[in-house]
Amino acid sequence: MRVSVGIAVSILVALSIGASTFVVHSLWWTTARENSRMLAAEINSQIANTVRIEVGLTLRSAEAAWAAVRTIFVQNVIQTQQADKREFVFLSQLQAQPNISWITFGWPDGDFFAAHRLGDSGLEMIEINDEIRDRSLRKDRYIFIPGDIQFEDRSFSPTQYDPRDHAWYGNFIDRDTPDWIEVRDLPGSDKTVYAFAGVIDVNRRRQGVLTVAIETDRLSRFLGSLRPGEFGAAFILSADGKVIAVPDPDADEVTPARMGEGELYEVAKMSGETLLATSGPNVAGSLTTRVVYDDVPYAVALTPLGFYGWRVATVIPEAAFLSGIDRTLVNLIYALLVVVVVATGLAIWLMRKVVANPLSRVAEDLSRIERFDVEQVSRRPSRLKELNNLSAATANMAAGLSAFRKYVPTDLVRMLVAAGIKTQPGGETKTISVLFCDVSGFTGLTEKHGPKIVELMAPFFSAASSTIERHHGTIDKFIGDAVMAFWGAPRENLDHAEDACRAALELVEVVESAGLRNDSDDSLRVRVGLNSGEALVGNIGSEQRLNYTAIGDVVNVASRLEVANKAYGSAILIGPETRREAGDAIIVRELDTLEIAGRSGELVVFELIAMADSVAETPPWIEAYETGLAHYRVRRMSEAVASFETADNLRGGDPASVLMIKRAKALLADPPPGDWTGVAFMDDK
Repeated sequence: MRVSVGIAVSILVALSIGASTFVVHSLWWTTARENSRMLAAEINSQIANTVRIEVGLTLRSAEAAWAAVRTIFVQNVIQTQQADKREFVFLSQLQAQPNISWITFGWPDGDFFAAHRLGDSGLEMIEINDEIRDRSLRKDRYIFIPGDIQFEDRSFSPTQYDPRDHAWYGNFIDRDTPDWIEVRDLPGSDKTVYAFAGVIDVNRRRQGVLTVAIETDRLSRFLGSLRPGEFGAAFILSADGKVIAVPDPDADEVTPARMGEGELYEVAKMSGETLLATSGPNVAGSLTTRVVYDDVPYAVALTPLGFYGWRVATVIPEAAFLSGIDRTLVNLIYALLVVVVVATGLAIWLMRKVVANPLSRVAEDLSRIERFDVEQVSRRPSRLKELNNLSAATANMAAGLSAFRKYVPTDLVRMLVAAGIKTQPGGETKTISVLFCDVSGFTGLTEKHGPKIVELMAPFFSAASSTIERHHGTIDKFIGDAVMAFWGAPRENLDHAEDACRAALELVEVVESAGLRNDSDDSLRVRVGLNSGEALVGNIGSEQRLNYTAIGDVVNVASRLEVANKAYGSAILIGPETRREAGDAIIVRELDTLEIAGRSGELVVFELIAMADSVAETPPWIEAYETGLAHYRVRRMSEAVASFETADNLRGGDPASVLMIKRAKALLADPPPGDWTGVAFMDDK
């Protein structure tokens, strides 16, 4: 018995709602007894742990940066006095560790160097030494650009700064172990920073003191990303209860944190001053209290962070969590989520067994249809009526497309789908190679064979299709006895000219070996025109009917080159861009210079002879012909005739040489005018 998807889903929803309602009403009375202060304690614990982790990561990143720079100096990878390499090392550490604000180095002679982050936009390099004019403070400012930095400006300012006068240097120059220190006296800054400082010894010689410092404004930015409850906030207090970091997502080294703003800040400040004053800064564990500010009660918790006596203060208005109704609703939501999860699990199991698996198989069939792999699609019976009908319709669609695909270039459709090209008019300019292939004597064949011409030409079209596709080309259309194809779209192909040349040569060879005969019972021959250049490629047509094709001068020239084969008795003519793109991969002869009707400019055309990797050496008749062509263009007609005759004899019959001999003799008898350039005019289409 088959049932509809609607009935199956309805039964599933009814079971889910019934189970959910039962569980919700059963759990209602337990959720109402939850204590609001447990919620506050949980929020405080989460925030404190998060801040503790962030502070720990920040401190460890500073210590890791200090150790990395120290290793570079100690291992003598660079020397501390190598300014350019030292700048690179300091810069790389600032870029790798976004929480670090300063890296400084002080020498025993009073020289000083520092790299200071300027927010997310750039940094500055600060240096003081005797080589700087009047021992000024030199400051180079850089801005960040994608993947690099860019020098912005340089400034000098008088300074009396000497690292030897300050605690971060004096306290560590005679110590062997690094440690943290509070610093208030870095040049050009009035901020209090916390630095990890220690000496650098190279080959047992003391070089100076290296520090890596963090600014609390970076911690303020992190606090700005936290939300203790809907209306709460987190602050960091120093050991004496002062607020040193506030929630401010915009704070950094350039933009100081907005201290003293808002009621939550005042509550945190009051809590730090009063709670720590009564309990002492060294008291262990979290301290909790209730603070009333402007008649609004707040729950405050101060939790140690384990660094410099810092504590994180979470301030949450009691109104955010004291409501019994809100507590009950929250717990009901949790209970409902559990019920929904269980019900969903059952639903998924049922839907997967009854609906999802059959649908996935139908989807696979539709994917095969999308790829035109319609032979693998079959009907898949199902107990659900809709799925059974859908599978039957899919199988019928595949059967229809199996017949329709013979009218559509299957590989082209696959490539267009894979490339995401929309089925609407439009295109883009691409560099491609275009091929036109025509059958000589097709009109006579049509008159001779009538309807049988379709059967006669089928091997030609089959050979043309397989040859073009094998060499990565795209068949555009069949036009009577002609084939148009192009390379370089929709798939990118850097070797489009070479692939097109290989396809053209193979196409001529395949047709010649097929033994097809024309109306004169001669072997059927094909003429190929091949040209490369920019063309507009895309969906050409209307909203009702589209053709993925190429248009432009490069297409027109390829078509005219195919026709030009008639005059020269050649099989494959290529344009100059194809010659240039294919390069040394092909062997050609320069055939002539043409002026094509309806097109401005001259066109040097070449006859494609072979691929370079298929012959041992260039045939000698090519050089003879091109020598004759050179004589012909400079009016040395007697020499031209001799060279063309040599080419004809060497090749054992060369229609192009015969044509050029005829032209040269005619011009020898009737010399051309003074403005003659040797360009042949072509008006055949």
